[in-house]
Amino acid sequence: MSLLIDNPNKGSLLVAEPFLGDSNFDRTVVLLSEHNEQGSIGFVINRPLEIKLNDIAIGFPELDTVIYHGGPVQEDSLFFVHNKGELIPGSDHILGDLYWGGELEALKELIKCGLITSDNIRFYLGYSGWGMGQLSNEIQEKSWLILGNSAVNLFYDNPSDMWGKVLMEIGGNYPLWANSPADPNLN
Repeated sequence: MSLLIDNPNKGSLLVAEPFLGDSNFDRTVVLLSEHNEQGSIGFVINRPLEIKLNDIAIGFPELDTVIYHGGPVQEDSLFFVHNKGELIPGSDHILGDLYWGGELEALKELIKCGLITSDNIRFYLGYSGWGMGQLSNEIQEKSWLILGNSAVNLFYDNPSDMWGKVLMEIGGNYPLWANSPADPNLN
């Protein structure tokens, strides 16, 4: 059974083709948090930064978690994806137990109380966005593979291995690319 699906949906994963040619998305896995006729929004889920949440979020309760680079749009804004949607008012449901956003003050209180830990939430600087028809064009150009979101667990899978792991699971010619260097000249 193939992990690949034909069309993206809210909750799908976009996996960058090995030779995408865009440094913003080279070897990335993107979780689509919104997808409709107006466009798409998602977060790169496999690019951790060397920044901790409490290094940049003033007035936030202590939470030992890193920040991820979510994409090239609004890189000065902080976004979050979590699996506690029933506890955070204003959360937008993605799929299954995944949600994004919600009321910040409620989030802070839940962290203080220990009801949300680093195992329940990921923070992103910036997001990935596509206007009307843009993502469809990129898919037709073979820039992205589309998978159901069950291919990875963004809370537990190692982000540095995620892209390669997904390519290995897809099979075909993709395992060859999963282990190749980013610069083929270094091979």
